[in-house]
Amino acid sequence: MRSRYCAFSRGNAAYLQKSWAAETRPLTLTLDPAQRWTGLTIRRHDVTGPDTARVRFTATWRKGTQTGRLTEISRFRREGLGWVYVDGTSD
Repeated sequence: MRSRYCAFSRGNAAYLQKSWAAETRPLTLTLDPAQRWTGLTIRRHDVTGPDTARVRFTATWRKGTQTGRLTEISRFRREGLGWVYVDGTSD
């Protein structure tokens, strides 16, 4: 989760695509360069199986004078040596 947040904050779409499960990965990903991610708080982490986990987080952002937050419960799956993002639901 933290590595994906860093990729969002740095505009690294290639890493986000690479760390996304193939069955839910979008064909293209366009990031808004005017949107700045300003903070990440991991609220909860649950191991849901030998190779699956769920993370509840809040990420904050700024775009010009606007600010906002995204709270999501994300599902991850271990693939090889790393973890991939499967999907998420707003919380």
